[in-house]
Amino acid sequence: MHILHVSGVTNWGGGEYHIENLCNELAITNPEIKNTVLCVKDTPFHKRLSKSEIAFKTAPLRIKIDLRYVFKLGKNCKKLDIDLIHIHDPGALQLSIIADKIYNLPPFIFSKKTSFPIKQRKKTLFKYNYPRIKKILCVSEETKRVSEKAIKDKNKLVTVYHGTNLRTKSTETPFKIRDKFNISKDKIIVGNIGNHIRAKHLETFIKVVHNIINIEKRKEFVFVQIGTFSERTDALLKEVETHDLNNHIIFMDYTPNASNFIPQFDISLMTSQSEGLPQFIYESMYHKTPIISTDVGGIPEVIEHGVNGFLAKMHDDKTLSNYILKLAVSPELQSQFLEKSYNKLLKKFTTSNMAQETIKIYKDVLKDA
Repeated sequence: MHILHVSGVTNWGGGEYHIENLCNELAITNPEIKNTVLCVKDTPFHKRLSKSEIAFKTAPLRIKIDLRYVFKLGKNCKKLDIDLIHIHDPGALQLSIIADKIYNLPPFIFSKKTSFPIKQRKKTLFKYNYPRIKKILCVSEETKRVSEKAIKDKNKLVTVYHGTNLRTKSTETPFKIRDKFNISKDKIIVGNIGNHIRAKHLETFIKVVHNIINIEKRKEFVFVQIGTFSERTDALLKEVETHDLNNHIIFMDYTPNASNFIPQFDISLMTSQSEGLPQFIYESMYHKTPIISTDVGGIPEVIEHGVNGFLAKMHDDKTLSNYILKLAVSPELQSQFLEKSYNKLLKKFTTSNMAQETIKIYKDVLKDA
């Protein structure tokens, strides 16, 4: 069995981390299954793959529909004798459909990694209901529920939680956050990992900082945000300056192996307005860092409010702020959250589980092909 994993993104995020984890896990547990990744040339994902043992091919993608990518996809399917194509993002799905019209490709599996509703547009519905797609792997039950509204054949939808890779965990970082940014030991670091995209709603993150620093006058907190800058970043930085928060919030931009910094956080804070099930949640659970998050997407399937974390409604910066203040002064609650989260992660949310569930789907699809 030879699987081609198709990625059409130009940055590095949880979706690409999932591809990496899946390929690495399968290489160990099921070496008879070949995995090759087709990614966009000269991107962070390309650079990361070049340092790994994962087989990969690259293709240029200067515009959304770059025929050079389409041709590379089709030719590699023939050259590598691909049995199944696992598509990992909507852009890659569109490119794969075009390639299928030219090359008559093998069956598709599509991973739906966000809880964004599928738009009720004719072209969009055609794309997600394309007959070559045999299964749609949803990152959470919430993602599955949202997707059901647009998918005609509901039997195609199945939930496969991604989880975290226990084999590759590390706390090694090129520097310590406290040392690099001169943060004293008595300060409480509240951290967030997420690229500067609309879904992460870092505007709420900044409002939380404003509430705690300027309104509550709690200057013992420092906020650290790790994630790739985007066209949204300038507006975020202006908001920080408007509230005079430059000395209280640090934006680190894209940082390799960002999850290795999580043990240096005292609290993990997620302020997203839309999610599938973010890797940051899983990684914080593993590294035993207590979690406060918005209750979007599949997060409530992993974090139970008051049991192994705190949850608030999206955009509710005041409640998130209050939970930070409450958790910071309660070592007992911190201990409860991190221990329950860690045990829950080991039981259900690992890449080992994810890989075995995915293999079963691969085999079922090929058996019926």
